[in-house]
Amino acid sequence: MNKRALISVYDKTGVADFARGLVARGFEVISTGGTQRALAAAGVPVTGVETVTGFPEMLDGRVKTLHPRIHAGILARRDDPAHMAALTDHDITPVDVVAVNLYPFAATIHTPGVTDSEAIEQIDIGGPSALRAAAKNSASVWAVVDAADYDAVLAGIDADDAQLRRQLAAKVFRTTAAYDAQIAAYLTTDEFPATFTPTYAKKQDLRYGENSHQAAAFYTEPYPAAGSIAAAQQLHGKELSFNNIKDADAALLTLADFDGPTVVAMKHMNPCGIGQAATIEGAWDKAFAADPVSIFGGIIALNREVDAATATKMHKLFLEIIIAPSFSPEALTILTTKKKNLRLMTVDMAANTDAKEYETIAVHGGLLIQERDKTVEEGTDLTVVTVAKPTPAQIDALVFAQKVVKHVKSNAIVVAKAGQTLGIGAGQMNRVGSVEIALAQAQQNANFAGAVLASDAFFPMGDSVDYAAKHGIRAIIQPGGSIRDQESIDKANEYGITMVTTGVRHFRH
Repeated sequence: MNKRALISVYDKTGVADFARGLVARGFEVISTGGTQRALAAAGVPVTGVETVTGFPEMLDGRVKTLHPRIHAGILARRDDPAHMAALTDHDITPVDVVAVNLYPFAATIHTPGVTDSEAIEQIDIGGPSALRAAAKNSASVWAVVDAADYDAVLAGIDADDAQLRRQLAAKVFRTTAAYDAQIAAYLTTDEFPATFTPTYAKKQDLRYGENSHQAAAFYTEPYPAAGSIAAAQQLHGKELSFNNIKDADAALLTLADFDGPTVVAMKHMNPCGIGQAATIEGAWDKAFAADPVSIFGGIIALNREVDAATATKMHKLFLEIIIAPSFSPEALTILTTKKKNLRLMTVDMAANTDAKEYETIAVHGGLLIQERDKTVEEGTDLTVVTVAKPTPAQIDALVFAQKVVKHVKSNAIVVAKAGQTLGIGAGQMNRVGSVEIALAQAQQNANFAGAVLASDAFFPMGDSVDYAAKHGIRAIIQPGGSIRDQESIDKANEYGITMVTTGVRHFRH
């Protein structure tokens, strides 16, 4: 029997040269529609699929290769005499190469203004069917879904490389699974459907994971959000590490809650200093002053362009990453001078929206999925529960502190003034421990007088309030909701301090 190759591709990169290589190796090339025209225009001998099937393309191209004369030729087992006899009986030529790439469904649905009908028409049916058939029969058939593999396939045909055929088959099933997952996500309206099938593409292998003995890689969504670390562009410095990526992601998520010029310093997934001011330089000054020790080796995220003045100050420190919407030419020169390892990255901060987002957390044997905590309290969300009422200045400081505390690992306590963190207590097994840590740090700051305290969850007893009041805190913000709320309120009243509640807990484990 003759050797036959089916080629039907949306992306026609390199397809003419690939087809010539097949023809040179004795293959008859059959093809469809635009691919057939492109090959013919390039001088490649090509036969239309309708000549093989005896049936024209129909339904605006929805039906082209879905025919027994195509699929029997792909699926017949070459080592099964009955299969091969059936092909002979029905005058069907085996198909030994299937080169297909798919309609760009993902690109279509991410095109501004696309309609539902336009999206539906980009759901490929014949392509995945032919590819999956070829991949199933990879013992004999070359299933080619990626133009980058054309040269390897030609060499593999010459060597009859069975292992490469198997690798290509696996690639096909990964590709079609990802393709179907994107379609399913587009069509699904349930917030938490019965099955969850996300898909990610590998962006890069990493040198190692959290520790040097752990292998790791970085995968991204097909079209990651423009304001995410997955979409950030690196301008300078060595490759990001696993921990760099996690910390940079945490810094960007924190920064998204602030509108004015803001600087976030992140260390080990917790903010170690946040500053907000009229200028980005002023915001940097506050973030640095918040914790000049912990910022060493940290990740810095800024929501305004980095100017020369700010860059000059940052250049004096050892920092892992600086990520911002942009860098002025002068700032870029300053930060790259004698700083070959410092990672400089840009990201579209304006792309952060109010759209509902989800986060996943892997557990042994499963996955947790939840809405991302995008709730941000403002002054109008507060309920005063004490006799003492907060001043306008305290309200500003309390709102700022509460924006920060939801990005700190629980149990979380933030001591702050408006526009600046002063002390942060994170990840302690009891809340009063976090209060002690945050205040010990905050009291070392020259700006401590008039500081306020924020808690990510309610105070189950009065000990934390007692400690805070005895160490200079005059205003507290917390979610409330404990059956023992009154104990904390009474303690605040005892010391004459003000307490406000939000009704919203911000645990971050």
